[in-house]
Amino acid sequence: MAATANAPGKAEMIDLTKLSPDQLMQIKQEFEQEMSNIQDSLSTLHSCKAKYAGSKEALETFQPDWENRQILVPLTSSMYVPGRVKDLNNFVIDIGTGYYIEKDLEGSKDYFKRRVEYVQEQIEKIEKIHLQKTRFLNSVIAVLELKQAAATKMLQAQQQQQAQAGTPSA
Repeated sequence: MAATANAPGKAEMIDLTKLSPDQLMQIKQEFEQEMSNIQDSLSTLHSCKAKYAGSKEALETFQPDWENRQILVPLTSSMYVPGRVKDLNNFVIDIGTGYYIEKDLEGSKDYFKRRVEYVQEQIEKIEKIHLQKTRFLNSVIAVLELKQAAATKMLQAQQQQQAQAGTPSA
């Protein structure tokens, strides 16, 4: 059984049946670690997408009559201070690593829409890689199970032969 280990930009064919059980176990462990890292990345991207989508949704709720309206402004995730809406068409957006930009309402909505779309594209790319690696891992596991079953069968046959050799015939 041959399988392909796909890395971006290169494909390498590996005949899994020619590998020893120890080599298969090592490959299995490496792929399980990679799969765990991919899952962590996907989780982070989904969280990021939800934050961008939440920001866009918050902008969608803004009403023209909110000028001078009292609101709570978050200082941390659990601490708020009272504030007033002064300008409904001027927003300061955190674009990461301590950088902020000013945008109007429509520009802000567009920014978050584009961020959500970009993160979704990245999620889809990583999910494709995850699927490929899952298929390869399943191939490795299947060959490993076949080799372990064959080794168990051979051990049982040897034990039977030894048991038959040890019993005297009448």
